[in-house]
Amino acid sequence: MRPDTAAALPRTVAPADGGPRVRDVLAPRLAQGVSAAVFSGYGLVTLLNVREAVSGTVPLAVCGTTVVLLYVVQLLLTSRGARKWSTRRKAVTLAVQTALVFGPMLSLGVVWGSMAGPLAGSILLLFPGRVAWLCYAATPLLIFTWAVAEGDSPRDIGYYTVSTALTGLVIYGLTRLTELVREVHETRAEMARMAVTQERLRFARDLHDLLGYSLSAITLKSELIHRLVPVNPERARDEVASVLGVARQALADVRLVASGYRDMSLEAEAESVAEVMAAADVDVRVDIRCGRLHPLVDTVLATALREGVTNILRHSKVQSCTITVETVGETVRLDLVNDGVAAGGSGGFPDRGSGLGNLDTRLDAIGGELIAGVVPGGRFRLTAVAPVRPPKSAGVETFPPPEHQVPRAG
Repeated sequence: MRPDTAAALPRTVAPADGGPRVRDVLAPRLAQGVSAAVFSGYGLVTLLNVREAVSGTVPLAVCGTTVVLLYVVQLLLTSRGARKWSTRRKAVTLAVQTALVFGPMLSLGVVWGSMAGPLAGSILLLFPGRVAWLCYAATPLLIFTWAVAEGDSPRDIGYYTVSTALTGLVIYGLTRLTELVREVHETRAEMARMAVTQERLRFARDLHDLLGYSLSAITLKSELIHRLVPVNPERARDEVASVLGVARQALADVRLVASGYRDMSLEAEAESVAEVMAAADVDVRVDIRCGRLHPLVDTVLATALREGVTNILRHSKVQSCTITVETVGETVRLDLVNDGVAAGGSGGFPDRGSGLGNLDTRLDAIGGELIAGVVPGGRFRLTAVAPVRPPKSAGVETFPPPEHQVPRAG
């Protein structure tokens, strides 16, 4: 796995005592803990305020029980799944919280009104759009009116009104922040899974594209050697050396796939293809007039050529083939044309499976396109078109430092 993929994985923390590893979930738990501490703090402040307004053990016990109930209801309303509740369930729970807030105010007065702040926060969390903000604004306004009706001092009126508004905003903000933190961590885990999947796809794609051609070439040359040994030992010896070169290249390709570095040369690939086609008794003509290419374009077009030739050798009765590469305006065009197409056949591409699918993916990534099909005359044409200058965001990881590049074998 490449370093950038490993970096995307969720971190784990190994205890010093060698115990089991624990996933890094501090941030969601911390956010939940802060929210719970804030709710508890508001309940404690209310009890301290009420203590000045009531006396006796029983009234204080009733007030304490009511605060605990409000605390439980508030935790339910700010829980992760509360936004997914049915409208009826939301309405019932909010009605219970409203009764617990305004019911005691009938006997205790506005001193109990500090519990209206959490109610305002619940309204913001559960009500839709403008309705939420209108109802939220109505809550401190109601406390303001109640305090004025009781004849409280301007300082107390301002305190109860502002604290109600601020408490609602704090609870709303903390709850949303907790949800956001949780979503970020879940997204990070999902991105890690996607990175692993992408790395597996890259490995499978590169393994198919790089090794398919080499293995086909080894098979063809081995069959040729088998035929030449009795009649032409010298030529067979030369072909054995060629097979060794292809095998070394296959080994280098495996290392490229494993390391993630896979620069290829279109010209070098064309030379290798011409040699393999000649060994298969195929008349091949190569015409490359594109000059020096951008490394990423060079790699993608070389991969397209390799995949095209591999499929031709596997799936068609090819006797002649032409390979043309030229620059057309701001694009580079590779044409691979072969005969040996069976009637109603597809010239070596029975379907758009992993071969053509891989090429589509590679060319799309650099703003190119792939066209494949039978043309008049009963020949099959594979055309790969790529921009001379690929987008800056395409395949940055394709360019390895010089010390990591593996020279072509053979």
